[in-house]
Amino acid sequence: MRDKELIKEGAEKLGILLTPKQIDQLKEYKDILLQVNQTINLTAITEEQEFIVKHFLDSFTVARVYDFKKVNSVLDIGTGAGFPGMVLKILYPEVPFILVDSLNKRIRFLKDVVEKLHLKNIECIHARAEELGQNLQYRESFDVVVSRAVAPLVVLSEYGLPFIKVNGMFLCLKGPKYKEELRESKGAISKLGGKLENIEKIELPFSDMSHFILKIQKIKPTPTKYPRKPGKPTKSPIK
Repeated sequence: MRDKELIKEGAEKLGILLTPKQIDQLKEYKDILLQVNQTINLTAITEEQEFIVKHFLDSFTVARVYDFKKVNSVLDIGTGAGFPGMVLKILYPEVPFILVDSLNKRIRFLKDVVEKLHLKNIECIHARAEELGQNLQYRESFDVVVSRAVAPLVVLSEYGLPFIKVNGMFLCLKGPKYKEELRESKGAISKLGGKLENIEKIELPFSDMSHFILKIQKIKPTPTKYPRKPGKPTKSPIK
């Protein structure tokens, strides 16, 4: 199956209808990434069908469980090569997105993608979440924060929840070990102002994989001492 057909049919299986322009943009994004990946390590997945399933379709799953059309600001923490943030931006061109990563080579790549795909209302920032989360320009200013394959939930909660407005949503893409992560992070989520709302299980098309999206609502402001200094959330997770 050709890559455009795979993108289109995979999206449809998830209930997402892509425009021809969006399909073209996703294909170009994939082509740019795989070309750059020959000199800069951005992904270990280079076979085309596996790439589309594990990067694009996996990113689409967030749109399956949450309506981004109703939000005014989205942050992707630890975006890496742009998953899920860049994919979601292509799906929702009118919604403002900010993509954050601690490695500048990834941010340079993403800025190049933004330019080549002519995307608007998107910013790519080189920063650590622990530092940016204490910046009043960004703290508690987002309707939605998304994150995929960044850190255990107890650590990820400290990265993400400080950015979210009260009544906003944290969407965490997780694998089958999410139950153990949830047990270890209940205290942290509560202390940071969050509450688990729901867990959505999604079957990835063209695969035998199931992924899970944890929906954590921000119900009260995060105490000002969080996030702590870089490295502290990992070395000493909140109990």
